[in-house]
Amino acid sequence: MTDEEKRRTDRRQRDRHGNPRYLDPGETIFSLWGRVIAARYRRVAASLASKVMQRPLRIGISARIFHPEAGAKGLRSKNLQYLEESIAHWVMTRDVLVFMVPTVNTEGLIHPSNIRLSDYAEHLDGLVLQGGADVSPQSYAETPTRPEWSGDPARDRYELELLREFVHAGKPVLGICRGCQLLNVAFGGTLYQDIATDVPDAMAHVHDDYDRHRHQISFPEGSSLARMLKAPSGQALVNSIHHQAVKDLGRDMTVEARSYPDNMVEAIRYTKAPFVMGLQWHPEFHRAGGVELLDCTPILDSFLRVARETRF
Repeated sequence: MTDEEKRRTDRRQRDRHGNPRYLDPGETIFSLWGRVIAARYRRVAASLASKVMQRPLRIGISARIFHPEAGAKGLRSKNLQYLEESIAHWVMTRDVLVFMVPTVNTEGLIHPSNIRLSDYAEHLDGLVLQGGADVSPQSYAETPTRPEWSGDPARDRYELELLREFVHAGKPVLGICRGCQLLNVAFGGTLYQDIATDVPDAMAHVHDDYDRHRHQISFPEGSSLARMLKAPSGQALVNSIHHQAVKDLGRDMTVEARSYPDNMVEAIRYTKAPFVMGLQWHPEFHRAGGVELLDCTPILDSFLRVARETRF
C-alpha cells in the first residue's frame, strides 16, 4: 500500500474533525477521559473484589481451658488452652483457616499484653464456641446445687466477653454444646444444672458411649434451622453428650429444635443478628452426607456465608 492509499484509508476511518469514527458524534475529551477512568476503576474494583472473595475465611474457635492440678508436675502444673481436633477439622472442611483464640492477659506481672479480645473480633470473620466444661451457675446468678456442677467461671468470663465482642462486631457465632448453653446465659437465660435431677422424666442425654450416644430431635413450626437443613417436618437423629440444658430462654432467643419425645431445648437462635446460633449436639461428630445422623453441613455453610458477607 502506498503512502497516499494509507492516507485515504485513515481519512475514511475518521470523521470531519479528525476523530475516530467509532466514537460517539458528541464525544469530547472530557467525556472520553471520564469513560476511560470509569473503565479503569471497574477493572481495578473487579480485581480487588476477586482477591477479597478468594481470600480464605478466618474463623476463631474459643479455647478449652485446663487448670493446674494440685501437686502435679510438668504440663499438668500449668494452665493449658487447647481445642478438640474434630471441631477444627470440621470447620476446615470448607477450606477456611482456623485460629484458636486464647485468653488475653492485660494485667499479668510476667507477660502483660495490649491485645484485647475485641482485636480478634475485628480481624477474624466468625467465631465457634466449642464444648467442654459446665457453664458455672454463678454465671446466671445461681448457686451450684452440687460441688461437681460448679463449672468453670474463669472460662465463662473469657468466652462471654469474646462472644459479646463478635456480636458487637456483627460477626456470626456458632455455639456447640457448652457453647449453646453459654449463648443462652449471655443473653440472660438460665440452665438446668443437671437434667436427670431437675427434669427426672427426661431421657438420658449423656452416656458412657460419648459421641456414639444419640437421640431424636424435632423442629418447631417456623424453625429457620429446619429450612436451613431442608427438614421442615419430621425428626432427625443427632448425638447427645450433655447433662445440662437450656432452661429459661435468654432475651431475643428462639428455640430452633427440641429433643424428642422429652422436649428439651436442642438448638437456639439469637434473633437480633444475621447468624448467632447454638446447637446442643456436636455436628463435628456427624459424617457429611451421612444417612443415619443428621447431615449438619448446611449449618456450617450458612455460618460461613454470613461470615463472608459480614467480613468487610
